Amino acid sequence: MDFTMYLNEYIEVLKKFKDFSGRSRRKEFWTFAAINFIIGIVIGILARIPLLGIIFKIVSVLFSLAILIPGIALSIRRLHDTNRQGIMLLLVLIPLAGAIIILVFAAQPGTVGENKYGPDPKA
Repeated sequence: MDFTMYLNEYIEVLKKFKDFSGRSRRKEFWTFAAINFIIGIVIGILARIPLLGIIFKIVSVLFSLAILIPGIALSIRRLHDTNRQGIMLLLVLIPLAGAIIILVFAAQPGTVGENKYGPDPKA
């Protein structure tokens, strides 16, 4: 497995930060989530270093803010791929249950062929 392939996919998501239309594949969504998780763990570990902790806590906040909009856009495109409206992302505001519902939607296969949100990203 070539990590650069996943990194390129991650960078593509960041480049499409202002694209709230269209569809995204499961692979794109979960790659973005996994890389963010790994980066979060690394930053969290580095934030525990006594002298550098405050710097990495600031880095953590800045990183979270930097991926917020691309993450929202990607989540909306992923919902579109399952033929759901992007407004359903607001379900995450329901404590615990909302996040679980969105994760279930993100894990489901996309609509085969074109739907009202655009062409099949697998095609």
